[in-house]
Amino acid sequence: MEALTLHNQFLGEVLPRIRQEPRVAGVALAGSIAGGRPDVYSDVDLIVVVDDEAFDWVMAERLALISSWTALVAGFTGEHVGEPRLIITLVGPPLLHVDFKFVRASGFAERTEDPDVLWDRDGALAASLAARPPTASPLDLQWIEDRFWTWVHYGAAKLGRGELFEVIGFLGYLREAVLGPLAALRAGASPRGVRHLESIAPDEARELRRTLCGHDRDDAGQALLACVELYRRWLDDTGAELERRHHAEKLAVRYLHDVIDRTGIEGSGR
Repeated sequence: MEALTLHNQFLGEVLPRIRQEPRVAGVALAGSIAGGRPDVYSDVDLIVVVDDEAFDWVMAERLALISSWTALVAGFTGEHVGEPRLIITLVGPPLLHVDFKFVRASGFAERTEDPDVLWDRDGALAASLAARPPTASPLDLQWIEDRFWTWVHYGAAKLGRGELFEVIGFLGYLREAVLGPLAALRAGASPRGVRHLESIAPDEARELRRTLCGHDRDDAGQALLACVELYRRWLDDTGAELERRHHAEKLAVRYLHDVIDRTGIEGSGR
């Protein structure tokens, strides 16, 4: 933990200040530091547990509260990641990324993994964790299958139009929403986009390099085909009982090949 001096210094300074706020019932630490796999680039993920009756007040005053606890450089709410209770911040200098997630005391035990309780005003947080185990959100493979082949058609259409920046972004989305989670699943890890894939699923990460491309039509077409191939194979390997959209798959893949063939002819000048 010597490499985490900045993180430890921050926690040592901020915790006593948070404890002085009477509406806060406790503080917990989540993320890579709590999980025992931190490095100097790790964020600090704090869960600030608020008394239920004071929650609305605290939510309205979060930035002011954080500014009273630490040297706030920048901060904004986390709606873009589906978590409006979250304040994403930079504190410092030296700069440190800290996420403050504010939760009701009555909802603290609703979690996907166990945090480390750093301070518990009356022992209620530890008791609530002990009474209710974490529940991981399963990867909804049917949800993906219902959409995947429409997504493939979308990417092929953008390729045909020559909107290569759009294709590059779309490939990133497929890695984040589909292939990265499937890769983590294969490695027995929690599916979280493409996070930590190089370490938790190195073989799959190497295969995912085929889905990368530059601003080149041929490369983009091959990357789309690689996405299709990896999705088919990795989904089959799950053994999940799904309603496969074979008709959509056949037509979308045929369309993708037609677009690749057409763009190849256009690029050759024939």
